[in-house]
Amino acid sequence: MTSIRDAERSDFAAILALNEESVHFLSPLGADSLERLQRAAAYHKVVDVDGEIAAFLLAFREGAAYESPNYLWFAARYTRFLYIDRIVVAPAHRGASFGARLYEDIAAFAKRSGAPWLACEFDIDPPNPASMRFHERMGFHEVGTQTIAGGRKRVSLQAKAIAAAG
Repeated sequence: MTSIRDAERSDFAAILALNEESVHFLSPLGADSLERLQRAAAYHKVVDVDGEIAAFLLAFREGAAYESPNYLWFAARYTRFLYIDRIVVAPAHRGASFGARLYEDIAAFAKRSGAPWLACEFDIDPPNPASMRFHERMGFHEVGTQTIAGGRKRVSLQAKAIAAAG
């Protein structure tokens, strides 16, 4: 059985392993950092496939105690938003639409919670063409770019408007 559910402490080992598999596109994540991020997150869910964590998504609202340069870029420009910090789908589960299902779930959460924007970024140098195609399909558009990681990465800052609930 497959479900999207809130991440629990018992999922952290699997979440850390998934993050490590994709660390070339993400920032490194240790157990202490994950604990802090979990406390600050507005949304942290996993895709559970028969007890195996197949994917996760971690996101923050405006005003979160989070110092990511990409989050801070949005915080300086958007009054209210939900920032998707990271999403990872296990290689064995890619192509099963788990990324799209998590994005649909977070969009519904954003609508219910009054966040008018979903925000995220992906690497453009070095390029991440799969992420670029995915975000285009999900209705995101570029609202800026910036260089991070001491000049080693350039990211496309993306946003998607969320219709108001009701």
